[in-house]
Amino acid sequence: MPVIIPKDIPAFKKLQKEVFVMDTKRANTQDIRALEILILNLMPIKIQAENQLLSLLANSPLQINITFLSTQSYVGKNTSSLHLDKFYKGLNDVKTRNFDAAIVTGAPVELLEYEKVKYWKEFRDILDFLKRRVTSTMYICWGAMAALYHFYGLNKRVQKDKISGIYKCKIVKDDLVLTNLDDKIFIPNSRYASIDEKDIKKHKELKILLKSKKAGVVLLRDEKSLFMLGHPEYTKNTLDLEYKRDLKAKLKIKKPINYYDKRGKIKYSWRCEANCIFSNWLNYEVYQATPFKLS
Repeated sequence: MPVIIPKDIPAFKKLQKEVFVMDTKRANTQDIRALEILILNLMPIKIQAENQLLSLLANSPLQINITFLSTQSYVGKNTSSLHLDKFYKGLNDVKTRNFDAAIVTGAPVELLEYEKVKYWKEFRDILDFLKRRVTSTMYICWGAMAALYHFYGLNKRVQKDKISGIYKCKIVKDDLVLTNLDDKIFIPNSRYASIDEKDIKKHKELKILLKSKKAGVVLLRDEKSLFMLGHPEYTKNTLDLEYKRDLKAKLKIKKPINYYDKRGKIKYSWRCEANCIFSNWLNYEVYQATPFKLS
């Protein structure tokens, strides 16, 4: 929750750039309600993705109402229809609503051309809906790459080897969503593709926030959206499960870098950064920016 202090106190201007602060006048007139957040879950094992995202959102002191969204033109087989029918909605169910925030997950379709993804047309309709009716959206991994392609024409570049592991990232531009983070942070990545920095820089609306020497651009933004090419939401064992799955499928895959110690045990080194990024996003991009009356 924000610190409430008079606007004319000397510390206000400085703190406003660093932490969640609110002036006394605004606090006295503020109406408070729960935030409405939409999650488009494209992951095949939806319950796993739900747990990952909700555990981060739940760390915020803000009250949040969650609506889960799934594609209707393609329904995967890894989540029961009973679960989908009970907890998920389609675009037609929410198309007249407004939301304070949205999250779009990744999907295991990076090696396909976008137009060959079975739900691509529906996905584009959802992206346009999010742009019209959501205050701020966080796109993750394939969701981020696909959104950048749809909105800016930025195509992904498939890499020779999978980008897999915990990558050290450097903050290259100050931004409120990175408040209270060290200059260098760790972010899990698990993807076969990336977005070329030179292509990004052709668009003045896009600002690169995090870069890695080995993984390239990891986080960028425009006025309303964050595009996270990594997976800060991953829990301790996620990369381990993916690696063992790929080995079982006899894929040519390398061990995730900076993930196992010398004894082969997992080094859990990114959770604090993930909590901070999600909390900053909710506080600065959503709570302070969204209108009280969503209608």
